[in-house]
Amino acid sequence: MLKQLRELFNKTLINPDQEDAPGREHALRLATATLLIEIVRADYEEDVRETEAVIRQLQAHFDLTEEETLLLIKEAEQKADHSVSLQDFTRVLHERLSEAEKHTVIEMLWRIALADDHLDKHEDHVVRKVAGLLYVTHSDLIRIRNAVKATQTD
Repeated sequence: MLKQLRELFNKTLINPDQEDAPGREHALRLATATLLIEIVRADYEEDVRETEAVIRQLQAHFDLTEEETLLLIKEAEQKADHSVSLQDFTRVLHERLSEAEKHTVIEMLWRIALADDHLDKHEDHVVRKVAGLLYVTHSDLIRIRNAVKATQTD
């Protein structure tokens, strides 16, 4: 079982160039979804608003059906359960996304972190860490956070 998980991990995240286009797209989706799950888990509290926000963000960003989204979330939860570092997921995104697309990922993370109308220090830390790993500047990080806050209070 562990060997199969390692092979799947190596196939989808470490050696993405050996995959076909749908496999690469799935790796991007999975990396993004796993980071969103990490934000939900960061404050050690289950909140329905955050979970619903993850579903909305993934459906809208990747144009997925509800069933596809739930399957992606389940797979992302399994990845998050077995990961020891955010770098495995951020590396995939950093290598394949443009600066604007990285900003979109950071925006999605802020939307999850702020979905319950409270920014926990652990959620803030994870978003900042991901931003650093994606080489998103601090000023962009703050600008994106403020924009998300402004849209959520309207």
